[in-house]
Amino acid sequence: MKKYLLPAVFMAANPFLLAGEPPSARKEPHRLEKHGQVRMDDYYWLKERGKPEVTEYLRAENAYADAAMKHTEKLQQELFAEMKARIKQDDSTVPFKYGDYYYYKTYRSGAEYPVYARKRGSPGGEEEVILDVNELAKGKAFCQVRFPSIRPDHKMIAYAMDTGGRRFFDVYFKDLATGATLQEKIERTAGNMEWANDNRTLFYVKQDTETLRWERVFAHVLGGGPDREVYFEPDETFEVSISKSLTDRYIFVRSEATLSTEYRLLDADAPASPPRVFQPRQPRLEYDVEDGGDAFYVRNNGGGARNFRVSVCPATSTAVSSWRDLIPPREDTMIEYISVFRDWLVLKERKDALGRFRAVNRGTGAGRYLDFDEPAYMADLGDNFEYDTGTLRLTYESLTTPDSVYDADLNTGEKKLMKRQEVLGGFSADNYKAERLWVTARDGEKVPMDIVYRKGLDLKSGKNPVYIYSYGSYGYSTDPYFSTIRLSLLDRGFICAIPHIRGGSEMGRRWYEEGRQLKKKNTFYDFIDATKYLIDGGYTSPAHVYAQGGSAGGLLMGAVANMAPRLYRGIIADVPFVDVVTTMLDPDIPLTTGEYDEWGDPNVKEYYDYILSYSPYDNVSGQAYPNMMITTGLNDSQVQYWEPAKWAAKLRAMKTDHNLLLLKTDMDTGHGGKSGRFESMKLDALEYAFMLDLEGIKK
Repeated sequence: MKKYLLPAVFMAANPFLLAGEPPSARKEPHRLEKHGQVRMDDYYWLKERGKPEVTEYLRAENAYADAAMKHTEKLQQELFAEMKARIKQDDSTVPFKYGDYYYYKTYRSGAEYPVYARKRGSPGGEEEVILDVNELAKGKAFCQVRFPSIRPDHKMIAYAMDTGGRRFFDVYFKDLATGATLQEKIERTAGNMEWANDNRTLFYVKQDTETLRWERVFAHVLGGGPDREVYFEPDETFEVSISKSLTDRYIFVRSEATLSTEYRLLDADAPASPPRVFQPRQPRLEYDVEDGGDAFYVRNNGGGARNFRVSVCPATSTAVSSWRDLIPPREDTMIEYISVFRDWLVLKERKDALGRFRAVNRGTGAGRYLDFDEPAYMADLGDNFEYDTGTLRLTYESLTTPDSVYDADLNTGEKKLMKRQEVLGGFSADNYKAERLWVTARDGEKVPMDIVYRKGLDLKSGKNPVYIYSYGSYGYSTDPYFSTIRLSLLDRGFICAIPHIRGGSEMGRRWYEEGRQLKKKNTFYDFIDATKYLIDGGYTSPAHVYAQGGSAGGLLMGAVANMAPRLYRGIIADVPFVDVVTTMLDPDIPLTTGEYDEWGDPNVKEYYDYILSYSPYDNVSGQAYPNMMITTGLNDSQVQYWEPAKWAAKLRAMKTDHNLLLLKTDMDTGHGGKSGRFESMKLDALEYAFMLDLEGIKK
């Protein structure tokens, strides 16, 4: 194995490093028994967060990774510089109207963090800064501040700040008239909050400090006594969240499991009143509610509507027995969500792995589609805060079209481009081409895959480097998004591919159901078969294929590495969920019990056996693996750091190849990595340098 020399002083102080060899974690067998089966976990001890030996091991892996990549430092710097140079540093979002103000986010030249601001009366008015996150972030290794919650009278904001990366947010109150931040604050919340209409009461969500489950809703009254608990969600498989209706009449308290939903309504004008249940939860009944003034609109899967229907019910009678069908379900089209305005119902639909919007007039029932003409794209609702409007804010992008903001006239269907992301450095969309391909999977299923490349590339040379990325879990669709970062690969001759594998919802709810629980392996098979399609089609060869995925997509990477290692030259697994069986058997680990409907409950032997058959950590074997880079964050709240750490240690001990294996732990951050807009690019530059170096591309 190639050796990477480390500083002698560091090696002497760290027992994991010997003569520049990769770190070797000690084995301490830990017995895990379930269903009469015994598993021995040699690296279970790495779960002891804060123990000096654990910290030393992680730092040793970091030092080894730094040494192994040291010869690419110049390339990393060049990549970071070109990635940064494409970003317009002094830039703002399109203002959205809320009340008498237009709110927006802006970045100053050279600044890492946003400035939140507004203008009164019109988008051309005088700027008023309401919060400068750069000031809050001074001296902090990590700082995340979401867009503030605006009080209904627009005289105060509440903002939530996380400085540890573990998604615990402290809430602060700022008086916009005086610019003063109040002394009172709310500590360790989920960051999910909404104002009542009395301009005194803020509803917010708190999570369990150990499991991190969002479980309680509280009411904080400015200048009042102790915060009042409004609702506690007792079912550990459910999480609770809150939102405010576009009509401003209700605070919605939403309890959600993977396959069941329950809403409660809080009167925003009477915040002390108790919440009332909209429709009691039922197994496998999922629904979402929007207020339409004199009626509620309900997106739901009742009556076997796998791809969802839209129902309507009177405000005075909200039980499912009162729901009347408005838009029936369709087998080929999924209704992803709805939004209700005074005169319009807007649906986000998905068909053939493409999302589109349908606007329906609430009075006449007449409707129209707001279509886009590229073969593959990503479209979503933008910032819409006005109930009484005929204009819909949309966002749009594709593999070749930068992030764009449109205002659509719902009466005519005409779309007006408000802004398109400016990409510096001579970018022209005309230099790139995107295509949609259809892959026949091993079971005959047709899997859509989007690819993008620079024009002039010999597509069928058999030697093109390929970067292939996907996710494939929780029903999340991996839409073909635009990336300024990705240009660094495209301009160096890469083909970039996004296969829309099962486990997402690109092809409707069936697509998700075919990639979860006892059908989870379809997710991995689809990704592997998409890779084979590119190889067999002459686009590339295994010596030039690089795969990447994060979180549950990191699970995908781990499974693929075990199942088809010879198809890939390199694999990058970011914050990977790889110790599936052990994690899902531990209810004290964050986000476990609520995941049973996604992966299956391993306390049931059928699910245990199936999960065990693909769990990446449990299936590491004595075989050759691709070159691998694994990343994690010490404060990760979603996938605990020890999963990738254990996986790396086991791979080192068992793999038979001499390929590179790197574990990089950010000791200051969590699941999302660095918080600054430029600092976060340094990890991208490192990962791209990892691939380019393997490909023999030095600049």
